[in-house]
Amino acid sequence: MEYDATITPYRLPDPANHSFFFIDVRVPPSVEADLHRHDAWELLTVVRGRGHRLAGDTLLPFAEGDTVLIPPSMPHRWEFAPASADDRGRIRYLMTAFEHAFVERCTTHFPELRNRLAAHPFPTTALRFGPGIARRVRETLERMRTADETERLCGMLRLLPLLFATSDRTPVGNPVRIERDVQRMQRVCVYVMQHYTQPIPLDEIAAEVCMNRSAFCSWFKRRQGITFSQYVTRYRLHTACKLLEHTQKTVSEICYAAGFNDLPHFVRVFRAATGLSPARYRKRHAEQP
Repeated sequence: MEYDATITPYRLPDPANHSFFFIDVRVPPSVEADLHRHDAWELLTVVRGRGHRLAGDTLLPFAEGDTVLIPPSMPHRWEFAPASADDRGRIRYLMTAFEHAFVERCTTHFPELRNRLAAHPFPTTALRFGPGIARRVRETLERMRTADETERLCGMLRLLPLLFATSDRTPVGNPVRIERDVQRMQRVCVYVMQHYTQPIPLDEIAAEVCMNRSAFCSWFKRRQGITFSQYVTRYRLHTACKLLEHTQKTVSEICYAAGFNDLPHFVRVFRAATGLSPARYRKRHAEQP
């Protein structure tokens, strides 16, 4: 099966009667959508749950409070860890999606908004917002949850400058450039997402993208600038950091949950990457306001 067949196209519901889509999602982690894309901006803030997000060709862990804007047509997937669900077995997020035509209509009819956005080009990468903007986005989305349709529209007008005019944001996903390479990279990302807690032999991941080991190693290094082994280690370290920040698991538990199979090795690698021991990293994060 061609990998492109696994990227599900998706259209926003009822565009004739609604200029944007808003939803408060509370579902078991297993219900979440597979890799998909749509012709709309997607703004999502995680209220309950953690896991891994694939946006374009970039795979990163996420945690509660993460607020991300994904541009139109970018393949993406949110995979929530079952253990991060609430006591009813559900994760929760708030999400709004809107076509770029909605932004254009708003800037055409409201000069105040047009003036605010004029100096800011629209991003082509997926973006994760800093804590201050993320908090304001979530507060707006929470108000929209209980509002009528007109009040929700007002909420969207408040959101647009926050999303497109702020500098408090970090790229977390690259746009599609070369279709074949992107398909391969997305397949690698999904495979790592599903198997990072286990050893991933080079022959195994090479076969996953229909390449031999030597060709895969050369292609991956050229594509990412690092080896596949370094990529997996970096991904496991990102996961370990999120677990240290957002759970009460012991360092030993986090070592194995993040895919490392030796505690002293994990501590050495973590210290080399962050300059801190895992315990010190957790303490410093807890001390931050």
